[in-house]
Amino acid sequence: MDGPGSATRELPVLTRRERDVLVALARGYTNREIAERLHVSVKTIETHRAKIADKLDCKTRAELVTYAISAGLLGGLRKTK
Repeated sequence: MDGPGSATRELPVLTRRERDVLVALARGYTNREIAERLHVSVKTIETHRAKIADKLDCKTRAELVTYAISAGLLGGLRKTK
């Protein structure tokens, strides 16, 4: 079985919104910042994050970030103010 940082898992199981949230998490945005950018509540972001973690079998934010990096989702960009 692949580990949480493995890019061999199928990313398409994520919805477009979940992918957006994952990328934002990996870029260092807080749940509040993501919610503001996407015009949703913090609770909605927390729900997305929980679903993403479940689908990708990641238990921590660090594992989610590692997964996003391994899957090539960041394109070399980082958080900007």
